[in-house]
Amino acid sequence: MTKDFRFGFGLRHTDSGPAVREATRRGEDLGYDVLLVPDHLGAPAPFPVLATAAAATSRLHLGTFVFNACFYKPALLARDVAAMRDLTEGRFEAGLGAGYVKEEFDAAELPFPSAGKRVAYTAHVTSYLRTHLPDVPVMIAGAGDKLLTVAAQQAQIIGLTGGGPRTDDHDPLAERISFVRNAAGARFDELELNLAITAVPTDGSGIPNLSMTRHFQPDVSDAELMTTPGVLSGSTTDMADRIRDLRERYGVSYFIVQPPHSEAFAKVIAELR
Repeated sequence: MTKDFRFGFGLRHTDSGPAVREATRRGEDLGYDVLLVPDHLGAPAPFPVLATAAAATSRLHLGTFVFNACFYKPALLARDVAAMRDLTEGRFEAGLGAGYVKEEFDAAELPFPSAGKRVAYTAHVTSYLRTHLPDVPVMIAGAGDKLLTVAAQQAQIIGLTGGGPRTDDHDPLAERISFVRNAAGARFDELELNLAITAVPTDGSGIPNLSMTRHFQPDVSDAELMTTPGVLSGSTTDMADRIRDLRERYGVSYFIVQPPHSEAFAKVIAELR
């Protein structure tokens, strides 16, 4: 069954209450479904930002992209998640990841476990949330086999990175989704597949700025980056067609755009709806 589209956006400015409230209302007016904030040291803490945003809206869902699960004890995180669920009248969604920036662990005076141990701890946190707060949707975002296995078996939303360039012989996104399908088994059809968009034309040229995409794939050429699933180009109609194709071809129905792209991508949302 084809799932309805959902669209999420991040905040550009989170340094003041008025800025958060204004940006959140603007996102809701533009047709977005979910506001998402990151969880990094050096950035504002997620819960205060989301609580401020929640008070300024009535329809918009609110979530994280994503909590660093290794920063939290499950019961303490669950307490805060439950409060957000109740205060937003059920609009909160918990996004989780395994954490990857060693310098942040060092700054927090926390050990930096191996990748395998970080994934195992993410599974532990996810299991706790799913057991104690079964009505709060959980997203797990990542690319590796171990983390995607946890996501497929426990989460309701799977955050996909899209992987590398697509060629005639290799489709990284299709490979990752096939892996999730096999790991999820009978529950696969219940999952919502999410993709983060990292490049969108914003100046009417139809050509996106690839700097954000290149940050994660520094050795890939511009031409190759243009073939990755998270890059959109062309007119508004071209981009809308691409989003439709991603849903029809891969089953991806939930898309997140970065703060600099929210205004431009809103035109795509309007065309899709």
